[in-house]
Amino acid sequence: MWQLLAAACWMLLLGSVYGYDKKGSTTNPEANMNISQIISYWGYPYEEYDIATKDGYILGIYRIPHGRGCPRRTDSGYDVWLGNSRGNTWSRKHLKLSPQSPEYWAFSLDEMAKYDLSATINFIIEKTGQKQLYYVGHSQGTTIAFIAFSTNPELAKRIKIFFALAPVVTVKYTQSPMKKLTTLSRQVVKVLFGDKMFYPHTLFDKFIATKVCSRKLFHRICSNFLFTLSGFDPQNLNMSRLDVYLSHNPAGTSVQNMLHWAQAVNSGQLQAFDWGNSDQNMMHFHQLTPPLYNITKMEVPTAIWNGGRDIVADPKDVENLLPQISNLIYYKLIPHYNHVDFYLGQDAPQEIYQDLIRLMDEY
Repeated sequence: MWQLLAAACWMLLLGSVYGYDKKGSTTNPEANMNISQIISYWGYPYEEYDIATKDGYILGIYRIPHGRGCPRRTDSGYDVWLGNSRGNTWSRKHLKLSPQSPEYWAFSLDEMAKYDLSATINFIIEKTGQKQLYYVGHSQGTTIAFIAFSTNPELAKRIKIFFALAPVVTVKYTQSPMKKLTTLSRQVVKVLFGDKMFYPHTLFDKFIATKVCSRKLFHRICSNFLFTLSGFDPQNLNMSRLDVYLSHNPAGTSVQNMLHWAQAVNSGQLQAFDWGNSDQNMMHFHQLTPPLYNITKMEVPTAIWNGGRDIVADPKDVENLLPQISNLIYYKLIPHYNHVDFYLGQDAPQEIYQDLIRLMDEY
């Protein structure tokens, strides 16, 4: 796929030489905006906050307090908060540690669940005065929620409904190309990728998104790249907005987080990160091996949507998850959905959001 994108770059450069580089090129303005600018561009009010976790990471979170134009009940009338996990594009600060240091990147799902999610939820509760919130998570956003709500009962009480889109608890059956990482030893992974950030968003990615993928000629190549890690459904994607999607993706995470995912694939279980030796595990968990997370302990009312063509949250893994949900209030399998259709699919409002809002209204 990278060879195809490289070829596209050469075609683009040659096109500029011969004077046809502007043909079929339309870059959406959001491709060059940050989160607050995108919210404002579409006519919504926004608020932006930096919050600190108990272990010193600073997370950027964003609020859309009401609908367009006025605070009265417009659109669906909800107060929407957008959270971020440590280490991504919008949350790459720390009170003491530098992102240039390996120590900053020594985190995975465990810390996101224990510190990031609790800090975000508690901040919103304090800011709004609400007693409970609705939580909508996708993919890793569901994983950290399952961990947090099953291990922290007090935090779980603050969630009225947990909406899980493409839920990922076990990844035993995942068919994502990322599965190839699991065949490599921890030492080899660190030689290849280092011990800091994994898959950062680079200037080259930005160039590809805004200068290549904005052109109709390259839409098919770019959409195939987007679908490589998620499953294919080109008919449900708005090709004219590929530059926006790819200019903000990937957002980056830690190599340690990817090692945690590889561990989950190999074990077929959801458990804390294995630090590699008994002494380190004893220091972190007070036991020789990392503890398993028991999802059955989570009592939060939960609604689940999963896709039949999702190669990340494979339907077999989701099928195994369902009996573990003690308070499942809604479930829907969408046969034609892949992993990104839940937020990029053109029919997502009909397939997901209408029922999601209905459930919120009913509760």
